[in-house]
Amino acid sequence: MSMNEKKNEQQSQARSARATKLISRVIRYMLHYYKIPFFIVIVCILLTAIATVVGATFPQTLVDDYITPMLQNGTDDFSGLASDLFRLACIMAGGVITAFAYNRIMVNVSQGTMLHLRDDLFRRMESLPIKYFDTHAHGDIMSVYTNDVDTLRQMLSQSVPQIINSVITMAATLVTMIVLNPALTVISILTAAVMLFVTSKFSQLSGKYYVRQQIDLGAVDGFIEEMLDGQKVVKVFCHEQAAMEDFHKVNERLRNSANKANRYANLLMPVNANIGWISYALVAIVGAILGINGLAGVTIGTVVTFVGLNKSFTNPITQVSQQLNFVVNAAAGAQRVFDLMDQEPEMDEGYVELVNAKEDENGQLTESDVRTNLWAWKHPHKAEGTVTYTRQEGGVVFDDVDFGYTDEKIVLHNISLYAKPGQKIAFVGATGAGKTTITNLINRFYDIADGKIRYDGININKIKKPDLRRSLGMVLQDTHLFTGTVMDNIRYGKLDATDEECIRAARLANADGFIRRLPDGYDTMLTGDGSNLSQGQRQLLAIARAAVADPPALILDEATSSIDTRTEKLVQAGMDALMKGRTTFVIAHRLSTVKNSDCIMVMEQGRIIERGTHDELIEKKGKYYQLYTGNFAAQG
Repeated sequence: MSMNEKKNEQQSQARSARATKLISRVIRYMLHYYKIPFFIVIVCILLTAIATVVGATFPQTLVDDYITPMLQNGTDDFSGLASDLFRLACIMAGGVITAFAYNRIMVNVSQGTMLHLRDDLFRRMESLPIKYFDTHAHGDIMSVYTNDVDTLRQMLSQSVPQIINSVITMAATLVTMIVLNPALTVISILTAAVMLFVTSKFSQLSGKYYVRQQIDLGAVDGFIEEMLDGQKVVKVFCHEQAAMEDFHKVNERLRNSANKANRYANLLMPVNANIGWISYALVAIVGAILGINGLAGVTIGTVVTFVGLNKSFTNPITQVSQQLNFVVNAAAGAQRVFDLMDQEPEMDEGYVELVNAKEDENGQLTESDVRTNLWAWKHPHKAEGTVTYTRQEGGVVFDDVDFGYTDEKIVLHNISLYAKPGQKIAFVGATGAGKTTITNLINRFYDIADGKIRYDGININKIKKPDLRRSLGMVLQDTHLFTGTVMDNIRYGKLDATDEECIRAARLANADGFIRRLPDGYDTMLTGDGSNLSQGQRQLLAIARAAVADPPALILDEATSSIDTRTEKLVQAGMDALMKGRTTFVIAHRLSTVKNSDCIMVMEQGRIIERGTHDELIEKKGKYYQLYTGNFAAQG
């Protein structure tokens, strides 16, 4: 065997071992929820197999006990035939009932397992860090929920019961054949061995392509999602033909991998079927020779029955070979499903909590069981065995912070800044300077490489992430609205907010006017990410959503960039009201919106190169002066 052949053999064995491990994991997952129903399925399959074998052996009774005596001796005593037929009818009816029962139960088992699997997948997805979604195509993730999970459904509802039924039927048939005639059994066993060998080889050939097929299917889904999201851009730039050509390329890759996967899989069943017919013919010929010569105790009834049993023995192999296509495909889908399921969730080692607090006459803070609209950081000190409470005010300090999305490339260098409670801090600079990255670090969407970030004097690594994020309001340039009413979308910022609080937040954001002009006002249903609203209206709802949360700190990332100048003036008053008394971090390209900031940070290539008020920076005539005036010939 050459080196390449050895390598291919090793790769094939590795794939088979991996597929077996994945399928066994799927079965264990199913048994975790449906152990008893699955046991009932096994019992029903066993009873169905027994009924099948009894039906296959009845011809021997019919031929040897009734037909042969009548032909040889002229005996026409059929008194026992009626009871034999009735007994056979009852057994076969029982087989039909048990077959229906196990198939019906497996539908419930498979659909229930998929329900739990999708729930667990979604639960794991919600626990993943932002980095995962930044590095994986959303359409490909969607494909896991749809295409890959569906391959497991097909396997559990069809392939698993069919394979178990086939194995049990083969075992029961084999025992019956050995009892009936060991000599003829050898022929069936040898042909079955050939069929199993062929099945193994064909499955190895198709297995690697099924994995590629599922990956390519995810790529197609991702491409379609991307085109749907960018349809306006496609049409504006007359890119339809190029988009069709690009889609044809990814679709062709899917066709190619699917073609290779199914090329061998579709050949397997007819090849095994023909081997089965050869076995059928050999048993009939050898049985006839033995029966005619009276050898090995073979009678005509034995031959007739054995031919039927031979079909019952080889047919399951053909059926299993057909189901193996689904199993191999399911293994490829299971790999992608469990790849997502096994992703490391977002780590959170924080222990400082955000709690409702109350203040006594001495100014001491204590925890409250009811909502007080006074929030405090509950900070356990393990060494001293004490707990302190710090008023939540929104002060943020960056102390010599470095950060990189990968260890090899640092994108923020030596960032130091402080924002006192209630201050408005603005970040300006060219695209890619690192402005949004800073706000992502405050939220702990990413963890820093070096330095410290403190929030109200507490290292943010000590604060539980949900509590940290709950204390920060955020309005992004890309507004995301969810299917539900306008009221539901505003309440998203604070799930226990009353209708009055939501309406008050909408008024603060100057969104109340346009909402009341909608067909159903605050009860108007929004779908498709709020596609029935203008971009400006969607942005106003996002601002109202942040307002209802009433956080001590705000992050406004290009919050008014999608709003026209007239609407911006309407919004600015609401924004000023929202920012009053709150620490606010503003990222803006329109420098007119940050003139009144307490401090403006000018960023370039991940560094703060200038800082100061608007007037101070204009007087310096540096980078900010160039950005504000457009006078790039000025010397800084």
